[in-house]
Amino acid sequence: MSRSFLGFSDRGSVIFWSDFGNCNGCHRCSCRFFRKGLLTCSEIAFQCQDGKVCYFNGHLPVFIHDKDDLATFRMYTSQLVINGTATQAQIARAFGVPLVTVKRYVKLHRQGGTSAFFVAPKQRSASKLNAQVCQEVQALLDQGLEVPEVGRRVGILANTLHKAIRSGRLQRAKKKIYPAGIAPAPRASAD
Repeated sequence: MSRSFLGFSDRGSVIFWSDFGNCNGCHRCSCRFFRKGLLTCSEIAFQCQDGKVCYFNGHLPVFIHDKDDLATFRMYTSQLVINGTATQAQIARAFGVPLVTVKRYVKLHRQGGTSAFFVAPKQRSASKLNAQVCQEVQALLDQGLEVPEVGRRVGILANTLHKAIRSGRLQRAKKKIYPAGIAPAPRASAD
């Protein structure tokens, strides 16, 4: 039986694939993706020790990153797939991540390169209720118009206006309370 070299154990001894084998679920990692020790994926192996993850190709260490650096992990495993060193399925099995996640980050790497993994997340665009629109809406509400009518006039959903009222950004005009016996003037009908 041929023994292919994987790397070094925690004690510095050489570990071969036949020595490593499939010991009781070693393909799943207890601390995020990495266990203390070695796992393999084709010719690629990795070792997690002292908070660092070291990747080996054959017997040579090729990349190191912090155990908690998820962006670098995604970038490097995507590079392995793009370079043809490992398949998406091998990466998914070796690290216990869903295949769709591996595919998502390979696509990100192909479209944006390695820098795409380290870009700050996009912020949502500004609210439809900016300062100018809030003033306009508040003026219409102060005139006594109902929220749905105000929404139609300014082109904003009534639901958005109701949320702004609940959060305190807008105030509904208070309904006038008439003394007993004095009724408000009847509204004109839209006939």
